[in-house]
Amino acid sequence: MTLVSVVKLINKRKQSQLPFIETLLCGILGGLIFTLLKLPLSWMLGPLTAVIVWKLLSKRNLYWPASFKNGGQMLLGYSMGLSFTIASAKQIVDQLPSMAIITILMVVVGLAIAFFVSKLTGINIASAVMGTTPGGLSQMVLLSEEIKGADSTVVIFMQTIRMLTVIFIVPTLSIHAFSSGGTVAGTPTVDVVTQSEYSNFFQIITVLIIVLLITACAVRFKFPTPWIIGPLLSSAILTVAGFGTFPLPHILIILAQLCLGVYLGLGIKMDMLKNWKKLLPFSIVSGLLIVGFALVLAYGLHIVYPISMTTAFLCIAPGGLPEMGVTAHTVQADVSMVTAYQLFRVFFILFIVPIFLRYVFGGPDVLESSVKA
Repeated sequence: MTLVSVVKLINKRKQSQLPFIETLLCGILGGLIFTLLKLPLSWMLGPLTAVIVWKLLSKRNLYWPASFKNGGQMLLGYSMGLSFTIASAKQIVDQLPSMAIITILMVVVGLAIAFFVSKLTGINIASAVMGTTPGGLSQMVLLSEEIKGADSTVVIFMQTIRMLTVIFIVPTLSIHAFSSGGTVAGTPTVDVVTQSEYSNFFQIITVLIIVLLITACAVRFKFPTPWIIGPLLSSAILTVAGFGTFPLPHILIILAQLCLGVYLGLGIKMDMLKNWKKLLPFSIVSGLLIVGFALVLAYGLHIVYPISMTTAFLCIAPGGLPEMGVTAHTVQADVSMVTAYQLFRVFFILFIVPIFLRYVFGGPDVLESSVKA
């Protein structure tokens, strides 16, 4: 490395320090305001909202290191995995058919909504389908780039609005409408924390090494959201095996939510589409319809299985695994069950839905490349 390259590297780091500090302060301020107002998920939704508003008002370029996002996901994933026990694992296995049926129904409803959005707005059906499918934003965007005729900008916009609708509405309903129902009897979260309170130094080091190794494998083999699935699987396996895991201090959970909220806020770009004003109401309505259908399915799940309405709703809600997991932890729902349902939908939408969409919109050649991938 030459002296010139070293100087350039130092200057680049200096240039990113001020935007990082600005972003951090913005996130902290948003979290404090939401906490004072006693709004749900204050340290995730507060920074998310503050970053979006500040970007729109100031038109400034903000910066957030990828390591902060990944670190926050690791903390949240590890914390969610602590709720798994042998009893919860058996319960999850028994509900696998329900997971499949509910996921398929959610996808079918998303397709029906996409058909009407396409008719009413004039956007092509491929873009509408990938914009309303209750899956990951990044996966749908990558898929839209492979499908002929799909507009990735429309897909990004619709998925962003859907995500915002779910992130704000689902926690609010869970906390203010359903949380009085309590948790399922035998929810293991508190017991795990109590049992692992006096974990010794050797156990802590061992757990850290195992978590890092499994997370590295998840990243290496390109698991979906590896930075959260790796730690989640690690702590879940260790807890089910009876190994002495340790709980995270509350301040680390707040820090993890802050990191995730700022990252989500920076990823949302409201000025990406010229005719966004026309598409915005339809995107919001489609998000509300999907949430409403999830609520109906959740009531059925609550009737069939001995789980609270809060847990059932968070299991089916079309949000992301981190967001729904944090909400479940906040309202003391069955985190293991919520995580299992959300993970099942993640894998189904990542591996099954793309093959279907490629077949419908991409033709045999695109399908063949999908199967090989």
